[in-house]
Amino acid sequence: MLPTIDEIVSNFELLDEWEERYRYIIELGRLMEPLPQEAYNDLNKVQGCASQVWLQTDLTMSSNDGPVLHLRGDSDAHIVRGLVALLISLYNGKTPAEALSTDALALFKELGLSEHLTPQRSNGVRSMVERIRRDAQAAVAAP
Repeated sequence: MLPTIDEIVSNFELLDEWEERYRYIIELGRLMEPLPQEAYNDLNKVQGCASQVWLQTDLTMSSNDGPVLHLRGDSDAHIVRGLVALLISLYNGKTPAEALSTDALALFKELGLSEHLTPQRSNGVRSMVERIRRDAQAAVAAP
């Protein structure tokens, strides 16, 4: 089970060395809910990532707020898998409208990840965020 985004930010701030932070990101990837085998398909594959990344977005009904996003994901690269986990912690359980107003790139900047990721990984993160936002936008537009 993934920690909340607030717990992740708090834990991240306790780690002084970037090597420790990378290990923590990798550990987050290990805590993710497994992606079912049938979800490894072209529909869920995120384009624009150097590593292979799959994101599955489902809408589930919440008791109060209507539909909320339920995300699962995976990657063939340990650090990228951790970045997927970070995004899932940020967006999971939000309504589509809340997801559209969430600025993941600002969080990555706040955590210092923007400066410590390779340009390829940064592009991959942007591709993942765009994919989540596209899914949220489709949910908002659906009747």
